[in-house]
Amino acid sequence: MKAKILFVSLLSILLACNSADMNSNFETGLESNAPNQVLLLRVDYTTNTFEGGTILGFDKKTEDFTIENEYVVPSDFGSVKLIYKELWQPLFEGTIHWMGRGKMTFPKKLEPASAFKHISTYDLRYPTGFENVFNPDNRELDYDKPWISVQALAKTREFLTANPTQKAKLFLYTPSVGAGDPKDWYWLIYLKK
Repeated sequence: MKAKILFVSLLSILLACNSADMNSNFETGLESNAPNQVLLLRVDYTTNTFEGGTILGFDKKTEDFTIENEYVVPSDFGSVKLIYKELWQPLFEGTIHWMGRGKMTFPKKLEPASAFKHISTYDLRYPTGFENVFNPDNRELDYDKPWISVQALAKTREFLTANPTQKAKLFLYTPSVGAGDPKDWYWLIYLKK
């Protein structure tokens, strides 16, 4: 009888919880009031066209911004997860298929490129450098090409101004491997405010 009462009590508590309460230290969108913000931008690998992005907002501020990865090698199916180490919060999750195509599972949605304002300027603005977040195949990568497509965004400039000594963190997501198609691949660029 005690077990039934305990079970019903726990079930009531769980049902009363709201998913927003469970993840209240995180938000996404283009406008954020969170004290700690990370800008995520997506750029097509083959065309270097900016495709969209979001701002990931966190309640806790941190001095450092380290991205760790959890990688499951795709023998048939694999995955990659990028984690904000200091907060142990996800920045990206995606599946990888051998001879197929995986997909991004976190964040669920990115704002389209059309939602981002561009600055009309001819000056190029760079971070203090580029940091490769994860490159399992040790490919030779050119970071200038994807950077050029996002450096004139108002949000990029805002984040660089707020944190002028940062390096841009880049990750080439390859959801298709083996005989995968590079047209499925895209860059993820991270900047912290």
